[in-house]
Amino acid sequence: MRPLPLRPLVLAALMLGAALAPASAAPRVDGRAKAWVAGVVSRIGMADRAAAPGRGGQVTLRVRIEADGALGGIVLEEGPAALGARAARAVQAAAPFPPPPSGLLTLEGFTELSFPLTLR
Repeated sequence: MRPLPLRPLVLAALMLGAALAPASAAPRVDGRAKAWVAGVVSRIGMADRAAAPGRGGQVTLRVRIEADGALGGIVLEEGPAALGARAARAVQAAAPFPPPPSGLLTLEGFTELSFPLTLR
């Protein structure tokens, strides 16, 4: 997949409750959006576990999801290339996703998630 252009990201870790910024700086996200992000990340993890086991580790991915749930792109932001390729295969296997809540969509009609993914 081609790299995504830099745009504002929806930080999945932030949406799932991780303390990445002071509470006053964190965007307000409703429960439906949190549940959607958690479902996407869980679905990717399950797709990886369904594949043949391999060497584990952690990568950080940026994933673009279109308004209809179609996969728009994957970028390895951090981690070894071999694990990034494995993570990309898991994302592709997990797609398409449920459509994102409208509150997460950009004006162009997509959302981007940036999140760490632990591969076992």
